Amino acid sequence: MKQIVIEPVSRIEGHAAIRLFLDEAGQVQDARFQVNQVRGFEQFVVGRPFFEMPSLTARTCGICPVSHELASAKACDQLLAVAIPAAAGKLRRLLNLGQLIQSHALSFFYLSAPDLLLGMDHPPESRNFFGLAAVDPQFARDGIRLRQFGQQVIERLAGRRIHPSWVVPGGVNSPLAAIARDAILAELPAIIALIRTHLDRFKQTLDCHQEHIGVFARFPSLFLGLVNDSGTLEHYDGRLRIIDAAGAPAGDDLDPGEYQQAVAEAVEPWTYLKFPYYRPHGYPDGMYRVGPLARLNLAARCGTELADRELAQFRALVSGPVLSTFHSHYARLIETLYAAERIEQLLAEPDILDARVRATAGVNNLEGVGIAEAPRGTLIHHYRVNGDGLIEWANLIIATGHNNLAMQRGILQAAHHFLDGTAIREGLLNRIEAVIRAFDPCLACSTHAVGAMPLVIELVGPDGTILDRLRR
Repeated sequence: MKQIVIEPVSRIEGHAAIRLFLDEAGQVQDARFQVNQVRGFEQFVVGRPFFEMPSLTARTCGICPVSHELASAKACDQLLAVAIPAAAGKLRRLLNLGQLIQSHALSFFYLSAPDLLLGMDHPPESRNFFGLAAVDPQFARDGIRLRQFGQQVIERLAGRRIHPSWVVPGGVNSPLAAIARDAILAELPAIIALIRTHLDRFKQTLDCHQEHIGVFARFPSLFLGLVNDSGTLEHYDGRLRIIDAAGAPAGDDLDPGEYQQAVAEAVEPWTYLKFPYYRPHGYPDGMYRVGPLARLNLAARCGTELADRELAQFRALVSGPVLSTFHSHYARLIETLYAAERIEQLLAEPDILDARVRATAGVNNLEGVGIAEAPRGTLIHHYRVNGDGLIEWANLIIATGHNNLAMQRGILQAAHHFLDGTAIREGLLNRIEAVIRAFDPCLACSTHAVGAMPLVIELVGPDGTILDRLRR
């Protein structure tokens, strides 16, 4: 069987390869998104005191450390068996919203926009953020500004932009200062205007991407995410809900501690990324999706004025849930607008500057589960400790893992559409990579490269002969 190997997949956060398997006639038979890096956090945290877990697990990622801190701290809150102060809960939400803005800006402006604005067939040596900045400097500046704002929110709350140690079991380490609140509020009108500009611009381009919309992981699936009691968009707290491709609930909403009733994990020998699946449907039939697309499909409304208007337009795209993962780009921009509006709402709360931001206690439970919505989707931290509060077992189910089955099917769908195996054209292979970028995977650590990307794509015949080669 012939193989086409794309390694590494470019413009994603981490190291991975795509392998396409072709029959003797050159037709695509199978596709694999292969993650070739190891996450060892579940093992090397064993034996550590539970109160170290938020800071330790934040090191899982340099892009979304806040998500890990929050899910970890929520699991630790359960170990303490405490209700954190109201102000602490609001400050945690603010931190998460700041991260949502900076991460969505990174995904849209830096990683995917070169495809969307320059074109999938643009020369790869300039199909990147620097090439984009050369063509449209204002677009690039806006992306930088939006990401900067999100990072500044994190810094003004937690003292540093990356890997802050502010979120702790029982709440947060320190209250919000009035000067920091006022600085964020002063910038919000311009940030909201900027987001709306790019939302409008993106919506105007949708007609140009109908082919991509049709084959970028567009298929029926389940969707999973958090919801709150009023059914509004939720990123920090609430219950787990799963809906089917028609929008109907798949069972009852679950308390986070009951997540194992819905979610199980499988492994394959050819990748280090696990395969979560919906337990009642089995593996691999229990495929589901998480992230901004799933959250907008789950939510009855956003709960903020401007984002709710945008959600109504998003819902008008189709009857029922939006199924194309290409529309995740659209959903990210709507969530970014929501995050800015929600930050404004939270900063107006009368107790946002309250000094009571941490509850203290000893170990009162030996098991805790914390769930939060990371930018890429639902993040689960599950810990067991001994009587001294030392970690005996830990499991982390990350958003990219939840999407693993859907990513595998998505690249296969795109490969069937774009490739026939007779020749390699870089732009067609880039479209398959772009399916992965639409999911915005985060593979535990970021990829760093200096100079040219070391990318070689080879078409290998059944006898091992290299039939064609493309090098970036």
